[in-house]
Amino acid sequence: MSKALNELGGYVEAKRPDCVLGWSVAHGELTVDVALSNIVGLVQFLKADHTCRFSTLVDITGVDYPARVKRFDVVYHLLSMYQNQRIRLRVAAREDDMVPSIISVHPSANWFEREVFDMFGILFSGHPDLRRILTDYGFRGYPLRKDFPTTGYTEVRYDEEQKRVVYEPVSLVQEYRQFDFMSPWEGAEYILPGDEKRETR
Repeated sequence: MSKALNELGGYVEAKRPDCVLGWSVAHGELTVDVALSNIVGLVQFLKADHTCRFSTLVDITGVDYPARVKRFDVVYHLLSMYQNQRIRLRVAAREDDMVPSIISVHPSANWFEREVFDMFGILFSGHPDLRRILTDYGFRGYPLRKDFPTTGYTEVRYDEEQKRVVYEPVSLVQEYRQFDFMSPWEGAEYILPGDEKRETR
């Protein structure tokens, strides 16, 4: 299997050197690093080329690396049911970069790209309707970024007096609990009020 993936990686690089920055096979999966401006051309080639025939877009997602200059990786997973192969495309992007939309090649990318925009704040140029898809109207921030607070910025609740849903700044009703991280098999010896009165046998 890895031999076939190595051949495919070499073939794609030889055919589209303008798009491919590098490729590798790890854990039985082929990953191709793609130049940001040429992602549409490569996806189009992979779909149309008779050796590849990657006709199905399985998923688009993002990965956040806050310490890098090119903070995000936009990751595309494609499937060739004709060749029984999968390929992963990876595009590195800065926070203010606009990634070209691949909707012209795979219309199903519409909602995937909207999801990546909603969760990571990555912009897609040429997208016909780039707006949030999972979070609520007026949501602040991007939940899958590493610097997004675990509590979020606002909380939502139903107000009985106003008879409507209200948005409020997050207020933690209790401090984070402290855990002792003991093995669940050993169990912790918690001393509860009144334990001193129990009979010892």
